[in-house]
Amino acid sequence: MKAKARLLLEDGTLFTGKSFGAEGDSVGEVVFNTGITGYQEVLSDPSYCGQIVTMTYPLIGNYGISRDDFESVRPFVHGFVVRRHEEAPSNWRAQYTLGNLLKEYGIIGISDIDTRMLTRKIRHHGVMKGLLTTSDRSVEELKEMLQTTPLMTTQVSTVSTPHVFSAPGNRERVVLVDFGAKSGIVRDLTKRGCDVVVVPQDSTAEQIMRLAPDGVLLSNGPGDPKDVPHAVETVRQLLGQVPVFGICLGHQLFALACGADTEKLKFGHRGGNHPVKDLISGRCYITSQNHGYTVKEESIAGTDLIVTHINNNDRTIEGLKHNQYPAFSVQYHPEAAPGPFDSSYLFDDFLTMIRSHQTDNPQAPRQAQMLAAWKAEQSDNTSKGELHYAQK
Repeated sequence: MKAKARLLLEDGTLFTGKSFGAEGDSVGEVVFNTGITGYQEVLSDPSYCGQIVTMTYPLIGNYGISRDDFESVRPFVHGFVVRRHEEAPSNWRAQYTLGNLLKEYGIIGISDIDTRMLTRKIRHHGVMKGLLTTSDRSVEELKEMLQTTPLMTTQVSTVSTPHVFSAPGNRERVVLVDFGAKSGIVRDLTKRGCDVVVVPQDSTAEQIMRLAPDGVLLSNGPGDPKDVPHAVETVRQLLGQVPVFGICLGHQLFALACGADTEKLKFGHRGGNHPVKDLISGRCYITSQNHGYTVKEESIAGTDLIVTHINNNDRTIEGLKHNQYPAFSVQYHPEAAPGPFDSSYLFDDFLTMIRSHQTDNPQAPRQAQMLAAWKAEQSDNTSKGELHYAQK
């Protein structure tokens, strides 16, 4: 017999199903993803940190888990909800099961509940806090635990790398600020020959510029962009110094840095089939998305931002560019994984922007820059009153 698991929502709704994965208690924001495939990439996307993810597709686990499909070194979700969990995957690439993955990282899974009802409830009422448990506590105890346990606000610092590391290449150097970056972003950059340097989320503009980047990429990440005000200030200082490209959370931070505002969506965009219209070309792209916040349309007025893309479902802003500086952003994931690769051209656009910026802003040779810096240092030392002996 399978062990029992329960999911309690903050509105009092209780779902009872079967447990798979780890045991224990977990609180998180309950969201849903409409992807038919890609559950491993969903689980390992750092943007889901602090959330209990519901898959709307009914059969999950049927092709197992492969080492090649991870989007980060480990999953960060706070729980996984499915209609049917397949315990015996059928796929030559599979190395272990979904249940094994969840158990290894202490993630609770629940199956055999009505995920259609849960999804409709979220769509109607919006995302809400939930408690996933395998314990035998009473419903009243669970309600008290749910009410007294706050949702995370430190997701970005939780998922970001603590150290600088690189993926060497022989072309443009791109500094990737890791707010919860997916591996697919690094793959797309290195595939184009970029010399990628990944830095922590709390890196300052000065520290980033010291790495001599040709461009800076602001990654995706979890949570509310207003929970990382230091990142907004970093982006503000980088604008105009170096070309900037923002993805997902990076898009929202770019908007905040330019004076726009963000707000929370009712139930967010999570899946691999979201239509986005390019307002410049008129073309529609099918995109991969995972976010719960959006840039407020009315806040764009009075800024140097131009809206370049909109969501064809709800007309929310999906792309921005700066009117003066070489900088642009998109709310969706051009690296896909999972999802269509329609928008991978954006990485090429970023590199084109970098090369145009270099052409329009030629730099003095490195040797000349070093000599100028040395002369400035010597002049500064002289002005401080240091002793200098005249020549005879």
